[in-house]
This record gives sequence, C-alpha cells and structure tokens, in this order.
Amino acid sequence: MPALNPVVAEVTARIVERSRATRADYLRRMDAARDSGVARAKLSCANWAHAFAGQTIADKLTAMGGKAPNVGIVTAYNDMLSAHQPFERFPAVIREAARELSATAQVAGGTPAMCDGVTQGRPGMELSLFSRDVIAMSTGVALSHDAFDSVIALGVCDKIVPGLFMGSLAFGHLPVVFAPAGPMPSGIPNAEKARVRALYAQNQVDRKTLLESEIGSYHSPGTCTFYGTANSNQMMMELGGLHMPSTAFVHPETGLRDALTAAAAKRAVELARSGEGRMADVVSEKSIVNMIVALLATGGSTNHAIHLVAMARAAGVIIDWTDMDQLSSVTPLLARVYPNGSADVNAFQAAGGVAFVARELAEAGHIHSDVHTIMGPGIHPYFQEPSLVDGKLVWRDGIRESLDTDILRPASDPFDREGGLRLVQGDLGRAVIKVSAVKPENRIVEAPAAVFETQEDALQAFRDGKLDRDVIVVLRFQGPKANGMPELHSLSPALGVLQDKGFKVAFVTDGRMSGASGKTPAAIHVSPEALAGGMLSRVRDGDLIRLDAEAGVLTTVGVDLSTRPAATRSAEHAAGSAWGYGRELFAAFRHVVSTAEEGASICFSGPVGGSTWTDGQPDPNLVDRAVDA
Repeated sequence: MPALNPVVAEVTARIVERSRATRADYLRRMDAARDSGVARAKLSCANWAHAFAGQTIADKLTAMGGKAPNVGIVTAYNDMLSAHQPFERFPAVIREAARELSATAQVAGGTPAMCDGVTQGRPGMELSLFSRDVIAMSTGVALSHDAFDSVIALGVCDKIVPGLFMGSLAFGHLPVVFAPAGPMPSGIPNAEKARVRALYAQNQVDRKTLLESEIGSYHSPGTCTFYGTANSNQMMMELGGLHMPSTAFVHPETGLRDALTAAAAKRAVELARSGEGRMADVVSEKSIVNMIVALLATGGSTNHAIHLVAMARAAGVIIDWTDMDQLSSVTPLLARVYPNGSADVNAFQAAGGVAFVARELAEAGHIHSDVHTIMGPGIHPYFQEPSLVDGKLVWRDGIRESLDTDILRPASDPFDREGGLRLVQGDLGRAVIKVSAVKPENRIVEAPAAVFETQEDALQAFRDGKLDRDVIVVLRFQGPKANGMPELHSLSPALGVLQDKGFKVAFVTDGRMSGASGKTPAAIHVSPEALAGGMLSRVRDGDLIRLDAEAGVLTTVGVDLSTRPAATRSAEHAAGSAWGYGRELFAAFRHVVSTAEEGASICFSGPVGGSTWTDGQPDPNLVDRAVDA
C-alpha cells in the first residue's frame, strides 16, 4: 500500500494524543473484563439453568457441556420499520448456523427502533436523537446477563446502529459482529420524488398525489434507498471492520442475504473460540478515522457529525468537528448518490459498491490499511464481494473499474477533490454543513435573517409569501437541551422552492437537518445552542448573516451580538417541548445532555478534553459547559 496521506496521518496522531488517557482507561477496563474469564465459566449452575430454561433440549445439552461458545443476539427488530422487518427471521438463521459449529445462540434482548421517516415534522421526532442513548443502554441491559462469548448486533437505521455500537463497546472484551438487512429494491426515481414534494409544498398537487409518490418510493422490506443516515451507517460498519465484507447493500429477500447472516453467525462463533477480534481492538483511533473518511468520500449523512463523536467516545477516542473538517479537505468525493446525485444505493452497489470504495481509499493512502477487523488483520478483506455458487457462499475480488462513472469514480478522478462535510464558524458559533449536494454557486449566501422558533412558523411564513426574497432562515431553540434536537427535514422542499425561484437562500439552526440534507446550504448543529447561551439567541429579524461554506465562515455582518440580551423561548414553545408524546420522560436527558460537538450524549456528557482555544476564540464546548454549570 502507498504511504498514508500526510493530513490523515496528522489528524490520526492528534486524535491518538488527545485520547491517550481516555483510551488507556477504556482498554484497561476491557482487559480486566477479558482476564476475568469466559462468561460460561463464571455463572453458577442455577444461573446457567435459568439462561437456557427456554431453549431446546439439544441446545441445553450443548450449553451444559461448558465448552461451547454462546452467541448473544441484540436485535432492533420491529415490523413497522421496513429496514428492520427482515430481522424477524434472522435469529433462527443465526441459531442454526451456530449449531452447525457446535455452538449456541440466543436473543439476549431487544432495543427500540424508531423511524425518522414516520416522525418527521411530528412531536415524536423530539425523542429521536435521545433514542440512540436509550438503545445503547438497552444493549447494555441485554448483555448484562454475562452469558455470552460473542455478540451479533442486528440494526440498520439512523440512531439504531450508533446506539448498538455504543452499547456493545461497553462489552468490548467480546467480539461483536454487525449484521444488516440490506436495502429495498429501487422504487420511483429520486428526482421524481423530489419534484412531487416540491409541488406539494407549493399546493400544486394534492395529498393523494404526494402519498402515491411516497408509497412508490418506500414500498417493501429493506432500508430506504437514498443515501441518508441508515445507509451511511452501513458504509461505516464495513470500513470500520465490523461487517462481513460487502454485506451492506444486498437485498433482504434473497438467498445471499440469509447466507451472509449465517456467515456472520459462524464468524462470531469462530472469534469466540479463537479469542481474537474483540470489539475493543477492532474499534481504534485508526478505524474511527477510516469511518470518517468513508463517510466523507461518499457524501454521507450530516447526522454522523454528532453520532461519530459519541460512538468514538464509547471506545475512549476523542474526535471533534475540526478533525472531520481537515479530513474532508483531503478526502476525494468518490460517489454521487441521492440526495447528492440522482442514483440510489442499489445503483451505487451495482457500479462497484463498498468494495470499490474501500480499495480506492486504501490504495490512494486515504485510510489506514493496518487495522484489525472481524476478518483479521488488515483492511484488504473488504475489497471482496460475496456471491452464491451452487448454493455456497464464495468471495471474489471486487471490480477495479467503476461500471458507471456518473455514480462512482476512482480516487484518481473523483467528483471533487474534497469530501462533502465542512466546518463553519464565527460569532454565531461552530456548525457543520454538507456541501456535496450544494452547487458551488449556492455555497456563499449573505442575506437578512428571518428568525423562527418552530418549523411550523417557518413553513407558514413560506406559505404566506414572506420568504420570497434573499433570506437566511434561522431556526433556533432546536438543540439537544431545548427539545432533543429534532431533524428539520420538513423545511427542505420549501427552501428548495425558494432557491429554484432564483433567491439566495440558506438555513442556520442549532437543530439537525438529517441525512437527506440537500441542495440548499444549511449550517446545522450550531454549537453552543441557543438555549445554552449560544449567540443564535441574540439574532434578530433583518440581521445580515454571511454563510460562506468555501471559507468556513458563519457570522453576522455589521452586528455586535455581545451588546444584546439573549432571547428566551416562548412559554408555549417551551411547554410544548416538555410534555406529550413521551417527551416528559426525557426531561433528565435534556438537562444533562452534552453539546452537539460532544456527541449530544447522556452516556458521555462529562468534559472530554481537547484544545481550549479555536482560532483565538474560546472552545465552544467549554463555553457551553460553563453556561450549563
């Protein structure tokens, strides 16, 4: 392999140094757990009998011998999420595969799995981000029985994979294999779906027409086919070495998918027997960097500017948005997948898929090749693709040339010389922006602010024609402390319509915009958030704001925010975010949650170290901490 890109090497070295104490503490704890012995040797006869009371006689006999590995399955199954519906049958496949190797497998527990596509624009969305940490804790509860020698994690979508990842790392002394379900087949073209949504936003088509379009898009078991957070999760699990290779985008209703699930189960048994491949070793500073680079190279979800920070922290690795921004500056953009292009993930897979991306990034020196994975040392197994030959699973090298250069390109001829995510900062704080879907001529906007507290108010202003002008829509009090940091994707069609009319339009918020962030420039996750003393709380209607994604600038123009008092949330808005739809159950979460740049986590909400100054300004993380205190 060629030499590592010097910026990748520099960022990795900085992460290693920043994480020295927390990473050492994490590995010390995992070593102690490993050294305490295998789970089945520690359980008393009564404990073990309880654990297998409901199992088959054959499995009981295997388990009671005391030598067979027992694989714990943590599943996010429900049949409301199309991406998780296939998991209903997976435990049976896993159990049978384990039996073939004289081992056992059990469903250790389940986790919640909510769908942002269902809750989008609804009160339930305010529970969405917090569900990630609930999933992490649910995973911990499932594995707390200490009856397992390895783990299989079944999850696909937005918060589910990050939560499973975080929870599993608490048991990082065990091998953990992630097994996805794959995407649904392609529906109507993404461009047509976007067209109908834009028409509906302008009241030019009725709700029936919109519903028919959406049903044509989301129509069968499997992940939604656009490249949002769910499919970004799968890309990262592969480049992070936690999947069987090239399993991310195989359809659920195929023999190949079941064969890959069985192979994942057998790999979990093999790792349990060998004592190799524990998650604490697979997830390292280098593998985290590989995951970031894979996300950037494919134009992945902005949600991972939050999730990856929390996921890394669970392994004692401390990263921030500056790391992501610097990696983005040297990461070639290899893929154009909707919303960054017209193709979906099925077309991406057909053009070369993950194996092509992995090989290109490794051979161009953009990722670390010397990592540990569930397949063993080195990233090279992830250059392979699976297929069924006479009913047997075989692996072959993936293709070396893209089959469609409108979708997938080599590192030597990328769509762009840098990745799709950038840091913007200034007197309004620090934020991230996804530029891979934003045309260059739309990346710099200087316009008066229109300030709102709710999506509904902003959408009403759009319907009333009050936003038909050059405008930067500011939506504040949407951060994790305020209301759980919901996705605000319901605004996307309206903002797109304004841009299509020829206006200069941008969006600035301390909330999230989702993995489907599209063609309108959006500075999101602004930190510190307005409720925690962030300067968004001091912006007024008409203030001139400059968002320059090229220069990394987010600032007011000709305004001294420091002389103004902070605005407070309306009583109605504050009360509305506190009660109903289960929101009252998460009051403690909102009180203790960390900042967006710290991962918006309650599991890891304490100080995490790092520099105290950024470009001559106090580190926003520390400012936010001071405000909270």
